[in-house]
Amino acid sequence: MSNMDELLKAGLDRVAQHGVERLRAEDPDLHDLIEREYFRQSRVLSMVAASSTADPSVLACEGTATMNVTTEGYPGKRFHAGCEVVDEIERLAIERAKTAFGARYANVQPHSGTSANTIVMFSLLQAGDTILGLDLDSGGHLTHGAKASVSGQYFRSFGYGLTEERLLDYDQVRALALEHKPKLIVCGASAYPRTIDFGRFRAIADEVGAYVLADISHIAGLVVAGEHPSPVDHAHFTTTSTYKQLYGPRGGLILIGRDVDTLAPDGKTTLPDLVQKAVFPFLQGTPILSAIAAKARALAMADTPEFRERARRVVADAKALADALLARGYDVLTGGTDNHMVLINVLTNGLTGVVVEKSLEECDIIVNKNKIHGDTKSAFVTSGMRFGTNTLAMRGLGPAEMELCADLVDRVLKGTRPLSDREYELDAGVKAEVRAEVARLCERFPIPHYPLT
Repeated sequence: MSNMDELLKAGLDRVAQHGVERLRAEDPDLHDLIEREYFRQSRVLSMVAASSTADPSVLACEGTATMNVTTEGYPGKRFHAGCEVVDEIERLAIERAKTAFGARYANVQPHSGTSANTIVMFSLLQAGDTILGLDLDSGGHLTHGAKASVSGQYFRSFGYGLTEERLLDYDQVRALALEHKPKLIVCGASAYPRTIDFGRFRAIADEVGAYVLADISHIAGLVVAGEHPSPVDHAHFTTTSTYKQLYGPRGGLILIGRDVDTLAPDGKTTLPDLVQKAVFPFLQGTPILSAIAAKARALAMADTPEFRERARRVVADAKALADALLARGYDVLTGGTDNHMVLINVLTNGLTGVVVEKSLEECDIIVNKNKIHGDTKSAFVTSGMRFGTNTLAMRGLGPAEMELCADLVDRVLKGTRPLSDREYELDAGVKAEVRAEVARLCERFPIPHYPLT
């Protein structure tokens, strides 16, 4: 190795350190805010189902010189020069995505899970085409055809829901599919705690001649680890975000399994060809190459025994949390969970989702309100609360600690007096006691590799 090579190798570490030092010296206001956020995350108990915490090596990828490369297109077929190295990075991310999910095709350029869904829909469908997706109040996502989303306004969308037991109503899915003959059936959820039968969705789609899009943004880590059945060889397209359960950067993936040679609606191109052209140039331009590098790192970490053990802990924690909340008399939807998510109806406790969210946040427990099946409250208020165990499991909390987490939640809710749908009073003594216990719990189970000194 030449002297210049040695200097450049050392420079990768130095430029990151120098960047932080310059930020502190030249923009102390912004530096302090970023620092405050770092310590906030370390000192609160995050139970948000839609989030996780990225390893520092993932964060490091986002802050490298790869973000300086401007280009469009794909490896070996760029519209700018200077892409020899970033081409290798993107190829590495593609191969790692295919390996992790057992896919035969992967596109790692989507900027988010929402982008991935939009790319599939707008490449596959024409304005006014019919789509079928899980109703928002039953646990679906905005991009699955909700009227507030472009997916519900640009396309003719119909929503399926849940049974009286609050489980996916596959009979309704089939009945709606037979009635409306959708061109695309979307499966997957953002607030559904049970296992999804992707094979059943494919059978219904085949019966009516529809394509299937499986959005696994919330359960991608469980799929990789074998803790949830994979849709990759059932769905024509599988999409996911990369930050929720893959513990990676903000971004998305589009995957294709056994349908890699299936023809697109034009009868000429294959589904991978369709996706390639839809990502670029149809809906996106320059890829975020630093994010692609971070995806590659996260996907490598997902293919390890440690990740699989964490995924098992995610599920075990959620089951234990659901049981502990049930034991305390809470209305846990579906009576439990099969994944990382626990949904409860707080209206039966005389509270609303927004009140519970704010009250718990005052006690350093971070959750999110959520609409539930049959909800009569608005999306800004809600009757439900969604808990998740991704970050708890990453910190190392196990099923034994879920009893304490449930107890802390219970104490806060019992110490909260509602004044209206949005206003409340929280007992000061309860707040002080719970905050202290949360601090002790976070100290016992720090975020791995996030130093506090």
